[in-house]
Amino acid sequence: MQLELRRSERLLSWGVFFVALMVYALTVEPTSSFWDAGEYISTSAKLQVGHPPGAPLFQLIGAFFASFAFANPLKIALMVNWVSVVSSAFTIFFTFKIISNLGEKWVRSRFKNKAKEEALDQASIIAILGASLVGALTLCFSDSFWFNAVETEVYAMASLVMALLLWLGILWTDRLSEPQGDRYLVLIAFVIGLVFGIQFMGFLAIPSIGLLYYFKKTERITPKNFVLANIGVVALLFLVYRFSLTYILKLFGATEVFFVNEIGLPFNSGSIITAVAISALLLYIIQLSKKRQLANLHLTAHMVLFLILGFSTWLLLPIRANAQTVVNENNPEDARALLAYYNREQYPAPESPFYGSYYSDYFATAGPDQDGTPKYEKNEKLRRYEIVNTYKDALQGPNPNHVGLLPRMWSASSAENYMRYYGRLDFSINPRYQGDAELRSAIAQFKQMSNEGEIDTAQYLDFLKNFAEYIEVKPPTFGQNMSYLIDFQFNYMYWRYFFWNFVGRQNDEQGRFNANGEWLSGITFIDSVRLGNQSNLPDDLLNNKARNTYFFLPLLLGLIGIYYHARHQWKSFYVLLVYFLFTGLAIQFYTNPTIFQPRERDYSLVGSFFIFSLWVGFGALALFDLVASATKQRTTKLALGTTAMCLLAVPLLMAFENWDDHDRSNRKTARSTAMAYLDSCAEDRGSLLFTIGDNDTFPLWYMQEIEGYRTDVRVVNSSLLATDWYIDQMKRKGLRE
Repeated sequence: MQLELRRSERLLSWGVFFVALMVYALTVEPTSSFWDAGEYISTSAKLQVGHPPGAPLFQLIGAFFASFAFANPLKIALMVNWVSVVSSAFTIFFTFKIISNLGEKWVRSRFKNKAKEEALDQASIIAILGASLVGALTLCFSDSFWFNAVETEVYAMASLVMALLLWLGILWTDRLSEPQGDRYLVLIAFVIGLVFGIQFMGFLAIPSIGLLYYFKKTERITPKNFVLANIGVVALLFLVYRFSLTYILKLFGATEVFFVNEIGLPFNSGSIITAVAISALLLYIIQLSKKRQLANLHLTAHMVLFLILGFSTWLLLPIRANAQTVVNENNPEDARALLAYYNREQYPAPESPFYGSYYSDYFATAGPDQDGTPKYEKNEKLRRYEIVNTYKDALQGPNPNHVGLLPRMWSASSAENYMRYYGRLDFSINPRYQGDAELRSAIAQFKQMSNEGEIDTAQYLDFLKNFAEYIEVKPPTFGQNMSYLIDFQFNYMYWRYFFWNFVGRQNDEQGRFNANGEWLSGITFIDSVRLGNQSNLPDDLLNNKARNTYFFLPLLLGLIGIYYHARHQWKSFYVLLVYFLFTGLAIQFYTNPTIFQPRERDYSLVGSFFIFSLWVGFGALALFDLVASATKQRTTKLALGTTAMCLLAVPLLMAFENWDDHDRSNRKTARSTAMAYLDSCAEDRGSLLFTIGDNDTFPLWYMQEIEGYRTDVRVVNSSLLATDWYIDQMKRKGLRE
């Protein structure tokens, strides 16, 4: 039987989709899990407003899936969890398609006499399809991706969008010369607009799509145009991510205040007028450019229009905020509030990953005061917006001596751990007290004791706080910041997670430099060097379900794929390399995480694991090519043999190792915990249950909002009580008051 690549690819891509769908359907959690899941289920099923920066499109799709619970509250969580199941299965589908497309180009480039129209030999077709199967299933069974696939979170859908955008970018550049080939670019613009309603990781596809176009259209690549192309695609990323929606919301906010306060129109009229004006302007430009045959302007106007249509899902947030839903975080009821919501002003964050204050600023004298953003509120009686707080000089500015380049260690709340692992802050006596001999002697003695190890880090930190008036604390050195960047942010917060997925994992305990949460290969002498003797471990460590070992096999196959891809198709390799770096190390650089997060953050880096899985697929293709060249036999048996060997050595091994700790089909811990919390309160007595963070709040919201359990208890999140919007909401009656 003769295989035809296109037909076989379609059949196998859908086959791998259904395999992934079945795997995730068998292992999906039947109810709410910890962290954000309870909140997302509640805000999706009832279209409420979750935490910034929001995920309105995810919620709309979640509401659609929730309808298949057919009014059974016990099934709503499962149905919303299925959003991640289906999204992840489609990601595997597109992963297969991408490897197949690039693999075919690779094979044809190896045999330059084979034109695109000419049929490939059967061995090559089997090798391409086998490589696609290996790469897609590697991602399917990888640790972090599987984790995201079986609970309600935005990252599964974000992975789908990242894979979809790369696939659309490949289709667009493949069809550039065809009539109406740019329709794919308009679709890409629309999907990028939709990213605003899911999770911002999807924007990271923009540089790679731009580079696909650059390599397709540039006949002669020079160092100059190569550098300019890279700068251009990164600038485009920042333009879309940081400025497009930001300035649109600023425009909406300014016109809303103007039309309401100055013209006297009703609330929200300014936003409506602005929306109509923008739509009319774009439609006018489209008609004018068509009439005058200005093709580039015509295309650009369509792209902007569809980009705006994409992020129109954000209309859900002010609509539902004005409906005063029970869960209404930040209350983004108008354009100005929506901008604050988008900018995540509620959360502490570094000023900039490139330039800002160090954590040592906490011990320094205050810098010049800075103005905050004026607070507008609706005056329903006067029918206008009023500034209730100008926030003039409301923010304490940093001390200029504690501001510098690359402020990796910026959070004062992490000061003790910064100093414990990356060096203590130095200090000197304040010049005003240089003449105090007793103080000089005490400080000299303290420094000596510190150098001799008699002062622990907590005591050192207390000293800096208590003697702040008498000493001048110096900022961390550039070397300390770089050590933290490389050792913690890159190594511990990225490469450790990467090795979890492609080498193996020690356990499911959170790592805090405490010999937990490390990567593990299963090769005894390598693991013993890093983690100590592995031969006499207690049963609780050996039997930890998350103790998964792959013996470096996925990593090695991926490295083979990287080498051969770079050697034979360096342009597409560079496109994937940029995508890999942006979805991995660049995320860690830009988000600038503080030391020891509340939980492991591998789920946010699945984009780079997706790219490496493509290279694992290319590794299977390279292995076939290597053996065929060595034996000078390019046969179907060889193609089937190498495919089977790679399937057994990588994805099937990963499936075997990972199944037990990723099977959540009987896990109901979060729900049971929430019920226990609520049951601890007296019934129908006006009980107040105070919570602090995600894990003791969101499961309670889920139980009350979705299952209607113990709605007589009023849940109060103490972490949110410092915000005006939450105080206002706490004044309203509860679910059963």
